[in-house]
Amino acid sequence: MSFAAPPRRAGWIERPDARIRYEVTGSGPAIVFAHGLGGCLFSWWQQVAHFATRYTCVAFSHRGFFPSTAPAGGPDPAEYAGDVAALVDELKLGDIRMVCQSMGGWSGVEYALLRPGRVKALVLAATTGTLDPRQMREPERGRLAAWSKESAEIRSDLLTRNILPATGARMAEEQPALFHIYTQINGLTQGFDREAVRARLHATRNRPPEAFAAAQTPTLFVASEEDVVATPFAPQAMAPAIPGARVASLPKAGHSGHFERAATFNTLVEDFFAEVGA
Repeated sequence: MSFAAPPRRAGWIERPDARIRYEVTGSGPAIVFAHGLGGCLFSWWQQVAHFATRYTCVAFSHRGFFPSTAPAGGPDPAEYAGDVAALVDELKLGDIRMVCQSMGGWSGVEYALLRPGRVKALVLAATTGTLDPRQMREPERGRLAAWSKESAEIRSDLLTRNILPATGARMAEEQPALFHIYTQINGLTQGFDREAVRARLHATRNRPPEAFAAAQTPTLFVASEEDVVATPFAPQAMAPAIPGARVASLPKAGHSGHFERAATFNTLVEDFFAEVGA
């Protein structure tokens, strides 16, 4: 047999107040993957396996998320874009593509604004990052209060049934093994209050959608149809205000659609890259 697996290496980025763990798999143009609050660099196993034959796949753990470290006060999302910049510079990646889910959207949006034109394609899955849904267009903005109330009730019910809101009930029922893997990955990170990080994230989600034009990056929002964590109709309301923005939907998927519907998600990302020449 002549098959050879893509090359892989791992290492650490030393920041003034944190150590950032990364893994690099494959070769070709670089994709940087930024995970959500329930994840770490392992969250992207289904994407890395798919893309590593044609791309250099860089998965990292945000500061404080296993096995990366953070200051005693816990992770501060204001540092995420700087961490990505340090990673890109250390690995000499140059221009990159970014695939971000949930919390990872804060890294993607802010890095793209930090270095305009340097992100050749940006995927925001189940996230708008620091772009504020409260500033999206009508009529979607008028739906936000009712959705927030209903989704909070659903999340509370899920937790009483030992189901993480980030997975949703469908994954737990229909794909129990996948649900178990997600739960295991979520449990690897310990040592700080995730709700405090969530509050910091929400406090910095204040940019109007129009402000993202400055990033000069083609953007694909991937909204999960059954998301009860991130507002699934916000991308459709924001995209018209952002040059080069598109929206795709993952049907029958909860907040972690990249995990739950990986094959469909990967195809959406691949087609987007091809469309924008990334």
